[in-house]
Amino acid sequence: MREVPSEVIVRTVERLFVEANTQIGDDVSCAMESALRGEESPVGRAVLEQILENYRIAAGEEIPICQDTGMAVLFLELGQEVHITGGLLEEAVNEGVRRAYVGGCLRKSVVADPLFERKNTGDNTPAVIHLKLVPGDRIKITAVPKGFGSENMSAVKMLKPSDGVEGLEAFVTETVLKAGPNACPPVVVGVGIGGTLEQAALLSKQAVARGVGTENPSPPYAALERRLLERANRLGLGPGGTGGTVTALAVNVLFAPTHIAGLPVAVNICCHAARHREAVI
Repeated sequence: MREVPSEVIVRTVERLFVEANTQIGDDVSCAMESALRGEESPVGRAVLEQILENYRIAAGEEIPICQDTGMAVLFLELGQEVHITGGLLEEAVNEGVRRAYVGGCLRKSVVADPLFERKNTGDNTPAVIHLKLVPGDRIKITAVPKGFGSENMSAVKMLKPSDGVEGLEAFVTETVLKAGPNACPPVVVGVGIGGTLEQAALLSKQAVARGVGTENPSPPYAALERRLLERANRLGLGPGGTGGTVTALAVNVLFAPTHIAGLPVAVNICCHAARHREAVI
């Protein structure tokens, strides 16, 4: 059994959220450079150039890429041979988020009561934590600051099995079209297929956090990703919704077994600031 002090988790979570909010990943910046080369609209190219310049300024001056520094979402893979000492895992994660958003001067966007009082918690906690037990003695932490301009454009639909691939592709494309400029394109689209309603939504969020430029290991699903990306870019929304040929940088699909009577599909949209950072303790 390996012991990991809770303070190590605190410091790791703090670092990941500060880095994610100020330094865009190589996967996204490379995809954006490629988009700039392929965009046919002069206005669209100008938007992409401004986005890339914003990435450079944010990293150089260590300031947020976007004013919406997101709600803190974490995917934790906790080895079964790990014993956390000095505090609870959830408390350590939230303390790390607190330090990142308060000490890192990141905007605090979380309200305690979603419907009535809507009072800001003041430190961007609590985080949304998804925990998975895995073999081994390591802890993998993936930090995803999720802004709500794009999150608000996400959707879930309980398709019937008879809707099939055609119905699924139509729903994903329709969701991207409805999002329009509100999601700050070019977007990254996460698609979760299968499971139950909540599992499909979780898969779609995990898909957004998957690296841009990666493919689903299943050939049929990889082909589906390519078709969905092509359909999204044929919509003509373009960078910033100004028109053009690059509406999406990637469409990432994850799937899970489901019931014989259902075909749940969730679409989680992420803006061009597709922020994610990970570390292994």
